[in-house]
Amino acid sequence: MSTGHVLLGLLASEPGHGYDLKRRHDERFPQARPLAYGQVYTTLQRLVRDGLAEVDETESEGGPERTTYRVTEGGKQALRKWLSEVAPPAPVTAANEIFSKLVVAMLAGEATGAGAGDPEAYLRAQRAAHLTRMRELTAVKSDPGASLSAVLSADFAITHLDADLRWMENAVQRLGALAEEVTSP
Repeated sequence: MSTGHVLLGLLASEPGHGYDLKRRHDERFPQARPLAYGQVYTTLQRLVRDGLAEVDETESEGGPERTTYRVTEGGKQALRKWLSEVAPPAPVTAANEIFSKLVVAMLAGEATGAGAGDPEAYLRAQRAAHLTRMRELTAVKSDPGASLSAVLSADFAITHLDADLRWMENAVQRLGALAEEVTSP
């Protein structure tokens, strides 16, 4: 996800200052990592430098100075271009932490001690963590006060967790063959 493009999208809906943009981001993307204020202001400075956003106004009403930004025509054009680009599918499984830990658990075997090299135990523990997270997300979806953004974000996460769970089931069925492949020279 491009933080700059997300901030441009928020500015396209209405001008805002850094604090406001951070708040709107965190509300609209409830399952995402909250933006840091420093990241917001650094990104805004870069957007202004690149001509994609501009200062709308600066005011100071008895408190710290607040600079309000708005998207420029160039920013709208960059946003349209970004929105028209298809996002690449998820990276290959070799980059996935769960897959990597499974292979390393097999490679390390008993050398790690305390059962840490037991791939089946690892998958059981990971499955339990996924199920716990799915229950938390289902509660978000069941909350009558949840925003549509929160519900859609929870749906997205649940779908990905479900895919991971199906992969883990397949992995358990193939552990013997995978162990031979991983441990053979």
